[in-house]
Amino acid sequence: MKKSPKILVESKTKNELYELMEELYPICRSITGNGVRKTLNILKKKIPLKITEVTTGTKVFDWKIPLEWNIKDAYVKNLQGKRIIDFKKSNIHLLNYSVPINKKITQKELKLHLHTLPDKPNSIPYVTSYYKKNWGFSVAHNQLESFNDDYYDVKIDSSLKPGSLTYGEFLKKGKISDEILISTYVCHPSLCNDNLSGVVVSTMLANILSKIDTYFSYRFIFVPETIGTITWLSKNQKNLSKIEGGLVITCVGDNGNFTYKKTKYGNSTIDKIVNDIFKQSKRKTKTKDFFPYGSDERQFCSPGINLDVGVFMRTPYYEFKEYHTADDNLKFVSKTALKDSLSMLLKIISAIEITKDIKQHSKIKKINRKKSDIYLNLKPKCEPQLGKRNLYRNISKSRLVGKGNSQDLIEISILWILNYSDGNYSLNDISKISGLPIKLLKHSSQLLLKKSLLKKLN
Repeated sequence: MKKSPKILVESKTKNELYELMEELYPICRSITGNGVRKTLNILKKKIPLKITEVTTGTKVFDWKIPLEWNIKDAYVKNLQGKRIIDFKKSNIHLLNYSVPINKKITQKELKLHLHTLPDKPNSIPYVTSYYKKNWGFSVAHNQLESFNDDYYDVKIDSSLKPGSLTYGEFLKKGKISDEILISTYVCHPSLCNDNLSGVVVSTMLANILSKIDTYFSYRFIFVPETIGTITWLSKNQKNLSKIEGGLVITCVGDNGNFTYKKTKYGNSTIDKIVNDIFKQSKRKTKTKDFFPYGSDERQFCSPGINLDVGVFMRTPYYEFKEYHTADDNLKFVSKTALKDSLSMLLKIISAIEITKDIKQHSKIKKINRKKSDIYLNLKPKCEPQLGKRNLYRNISKSRLVGKGNSQDLIEISILWILNYSDGNYSLNDISKISGLPIKLLKHSSQLLLKKSLLKKLN
């Protein structure tokens, strides 16, 4: 490298990262629509993003691009005509992807469409219904008692019609064509740590790398989570062999310790590099083994894709109390944390540049195998769309992983089975790795067999 990344990041101010977040914060984003386009066009002022549109109905592995959703306004008015739920005050109030509605309804009917978090009674939850038509609002649980009028006026001025899914991409060419992938997601509305922090830090990282010579090429993608990553992978299958490793950047704006979630097998070169940098930093850091839920690492590490992509974050998703609530706002993130996250990433990039040869891909961990109950995932390229097969919830909201109800555990066990059913792991192996009971895994495997998503090998 011609210049020290450390010097370059110090020339950027804390305010620059935070100001970009402030500009992006009011935008209501989703997996499709003008919110994503507006966000990417703002980022385009910082880096030369290539913006791609993929039309509704396009098949991407087991999925199809959904109808495009856009929103102008939404509210609930009481009998006095006062907005008691107002999308314009917080876009988290609206069930993301709500269909249009404009009518007077009873208190009873309204409450059927209100989402709360009883365990966080003062917080407004972020809730979505992408693949099943629905409408609704989110409120603090403590607010429910105030809904005592007989009737309410409800309006959601939205549209759901053929359009496209939008994602952004920037390739910083290096001395060689082998690539390091940096991925972050742009689908969440006004949530700062998850994941405007990943968006702004990735943008500034790309901006810095664009100005210096590098050995590797660096590909940055800004995608809607899950469906956007699946779409990008589907459209770029021929070039995936160029990717030598990568990182998903998420939740990097809070003051928690740096955390790294390893690639699937935990012994790739990118894992070793991040671990070494963490040790050299002399800071409190955490490293987590791979698990097949969370963010887009589960698509990159699916058995039919199998890229060495880990996750760089501070306090992990699910683990901070503000997660997927309106409390994840501008006050929750820290200017210093954003800048420190950028600095740490540049140290990792510098180590990658010095290493140069990172083609030693991760290998399957050796464990004591039983040669029974071995299955093959019949849809190995990313997750299959489980919702359309009634194997996954249609309304998604925050949950405590491992502490949920039986349906939560069934969904999690399904993800473990699909990710590890590549012909090498038995259900007993998966039980040892995941910590899930074998009885649960056997039950979930039968559900997947009935849906023709698995094939039993022995």
